[in-house]
Amino acid sequence: MHLKLGEVSTIIVSSPDVAKSVMNDNDVVFCSRPNSLLSAKILNYNCLDIAFAPYGDYWRQLRKICTVELLSSKRVQTFRSLREKEVMNMIKLVSEKKGSVLNLSKIIYPLSYSVTALAAFNKRSKYQEQFVSVMDEAIKLMGGFNLCDMYPSFKLLEVISGMKRKLEKTHEIIDGIMENIIKEHKLMINRTDDDDDEEEEMTEDLVDVLLKIQENGDLGVLSDDSIKAVIYDIFSAGGETSSTTIEWTMSELMKNPTILKRAQEEVRKVFNGKGNVNESGLHQLKYLKAVIKESMRLHPAAPLLLPRECTEHCKINGYDVPAKSRVLVNAWAIGRDPTHWIDPEKFYPERFLIGELTDFRGKDFGFIPFGAGRRMCPGIYFAVPILELTIAQLLYHFDWELPGGLGLEELDMSESFGLTVRRKFDLCLIPTPYEHSSIK
Repeated sequence: MHLKLGEVSTIIVSSPDVAKSVMNDNDVVFCSRPNSLLSAKILNYNCLDIAFAPYGDYWRQLRKICTVELLSSKRVQTFRSLREKEVMNMIKLVSEKKGSVLNLSKIIYPLSYSVTALAAFNKRSKYQEQFVSVMDEAIKLMGGFNLCDMYPSFKLLEVISGMKRKLEKTHEIIDGIMENIIKEHKLMINRTDDDDDEEEEMTEDLVDVLLKIQENGDLGVLSDDSIKAVIYDIFSAGGETSSTTIEWTMSELMKNPTILKRAQEEVRKVFNGKGNVNESGLHQLKYLKAVIKESMRLHPAAPLLLPRECTEHCKINGYDVPAKSRVLVNAWAIGRDPTHWIDPEKFYPERFLIGELTDFRGKDFGFIPFGAGRRMCPGIYFAVPILELTIAQLLYHFDWELPGGLGLEELDMSESFGLTVRRKFDLCLIPTPYEHSSIK
């Protein structure tokens, strides 16, 4: 679909075949980002981040840093104890509301940000809560309608609308916090350099890793602003999308009690006698993994993938696409495409246990919650463990029911659109502790 949104020629991709043409067959042509997005220029340090940096040498170096050093499965594994502790803290909060109505959405949302904050800054940062709070405001601004992006040549519109000042004010707060965090980390690194007893590898957070790369210069020049931009990306992408996916997965399970029962039985069978869930056994939860994938198919946290820009004139499925056209891939529509999916509106996790529909790493273009191609989200290994661990813990420790005698058909599944598509109304449930659980 071609739309003319203000001054911008925009292509909407809503089918797996066309998505493959854009993100695989012609990936290099569509690998850059628009350089006129106001929020990206201001909040993302003039596009110094991995998400919005233009395709080129700088982006390739940044991508290498993220995939090899920051967000590799090996690095993410070092945060295992952190994740397990934070999720257990959440379980304790849920336990305090046993037998009464619990707003699960309000519990899930801070969990995702807490895990991300601890991985990024470690516990030594006193700015963590303040940073999470201002990030919430930044995400609202990024996800809102911005007329300035449709008329990039009309610079006065940025001022008249008030959007530029809102973004700059939010950025000033974020930048000040991150500047202090980086200074603290530099001081801490200098103090521990001579301490042979310090178990540095065990306590190293993402800012530490980036500062070491900056000091060594092995992967090119990395400025303080580049470090800030990368951390900003991890927060804006990681916290919001993870909490949204957990929220929708629990919603679909409540809407489908037979599926809930099977997923819960699997979790309790795998961790039988242990009293708790840990990450070492998550690989055995085949059905739960399918449940999460099915939730991401129907409710991709980011229904429209980040915009791409066509760098040169090309043809897609026989249609001419002019250079500088903006391309939006509609992951929500692709996940519900009836030509690709059988009974696409049905929540049916079993579809991911059949055949080769088991991967969300950009190989099946009918299922691209993390995108695909060179611009695929590098945070997949960071996101998946927290999704699986949180949902497994919720299913293991508690039986769940809707409040006030609410029927399945009465559970409101309305959506609220922003940077992500969250539930319009918070998910409120009644937890009942499982007799064999051990909450310590």
